[in-house]
Amino acid sequence: MFATTPLRIVAVSAGLSQPSSTRLLADRLTAATRERLAAEQDRNVEVQVVELRDLAVDIANHLVSGFPSATLREAIDAVTEADGVIAVTPVFTASYSGLFKSFFDLIDNTALTGKPVAIAATGGTARHSLVLEHALRPLFAYLRAVTVPTSVYAASEDWGSSGDEYTEGLPSRIRRAGGELASAVLGRTASGASRAPGLGDGEEAVVPFEQQLADLRLD
Repeated sequence: MFATTPLRIVAVSAGLSQPSSTRLLADRLTAATRERLAAEQDRNVEVQVVELRDLAVDIANHLVSGFPSATLREAIDAVTEADGVIAVTPVFTASYSGLFKSFFDLIDNTALTGKPVAIAATGGTARHSLVLEHALRPLFAYLRAVTVPTSVYAASEDWGSSGDEYTEGLPSRIRRAGGELASAVLGRTASGASRAPGLGDGEEAVVPFEQQLADLRLD
């Protein structure tokens, strides 16, 4: 049964324009995650993108009425029931957009507990890249999600950049973040180590060195 259950990856894009660089970044992160998941296991991978620009009116109505529309409820359920989430926002006034924040304000603060999340942002200049660390990562820490180590920021000049021997270009950062998210979805740390037992996957759990010493003292 479990072997045939698809893995679900949901990307949340808060881009306002169409086409949107925020949506483009979400799509590329989704593709990188999907590629890694397909390479490392034999389950199908389902991908869904939640475009917040299409839900803006529903989000505002829910904030004042407390009742979500059917479409908004479906989007919230998709995020909370996903195996992994990719969250991408444009930078407004040196932080995430109001639309992005409003959507995640509607999610119960325990609904994402333990869920792997990759965070990303787009902006006109690289000077705003710290938004990932001072705004997005704390937001998902409050929601008790597990953000992968690599966050991705794409400034205007990053598009089309391949990087050099001293710096990683945008494609490299996308692949690394997608790989980390895929590993987290599969129940492993970013380095490939297993999580605690009880997942039913037959893999041997990694025992911390301190615990090994404690066990030896008890023998």
